[in-house]
Amino acid sequence: MKKYAVLLLSLIFATVIIAQDAEKSDEYRTLFGGDKTTHGGYGGLSINYSQIDGKDAVLVGARGGWIINHGISIGIGGYGFANDMNYEKNINGFYDNYSLAGGYGGLVIEPIIGAKWPVHISIPILIGAGGVAYINNYYGRPNYDYYNPYSEEVDAFFVLEPGIEVELNMVKFMRLAVGGYYRYTSDLNLADTDTKVLDGFSVGLTMKFGKF
Repeated sequence: MKKYAVLLLSLIFATVIIAQDAEKSDEYRTLFGGDKTTHGGYGGLSINYSQIDGKDAVLVGARGGWIINHGISIGIGGYGFANDMNYEKNINGFYDNYSLAGGYGGLVIEPIIGAKWPVHISIPILIGAGGVAYINNYYGRPNYDYYNPYSEEVDAFFVLEPGIEVELNMVKFMRLAVGGYYRYTSDLNLADTDTKVLDGFSVGLTMKFGKF
């Protein structure tokens, strides 16, 4: 994870400089001081598509942040996820179906490049933790004629998820963002799955509402 941390810090430093240049004026502006400092904030809802262990997964989430000088947002965010219920395990001649479900969240640092332009770029970076469960869905077992899932195993993980979004200023209080992201997680220890089963790309849509 050390190389990812170095990459993360470099990315934040470079994009903040670019964002400041994109919004430059005759006055020297800083993030936290001076008469020209502006403040805003937003809340947003996200829906992403990804694959987890080669199976389709939907991630539903939310995030919000404090926006400083139109150039960077600092806040929190998180996602819940589940993949297709099609792991099959033969137990005494009967088949059970399994799925993976869980969630993660944490700090979100989001440099914004050219925020006043109708179409611009943001670079959200989520740093946090989460949990995942290996769920038995009671599918195909005798004596179970109803859907009654339960967790056979659970594990916790660290997550680093950088992304890049194209944002559209729809109206003054709303932005629509289309993005791509990549999840890096610490090793997992769950039955019948790889230790990096949650690592991978996702794409999605975020609606943001607030004062930008």
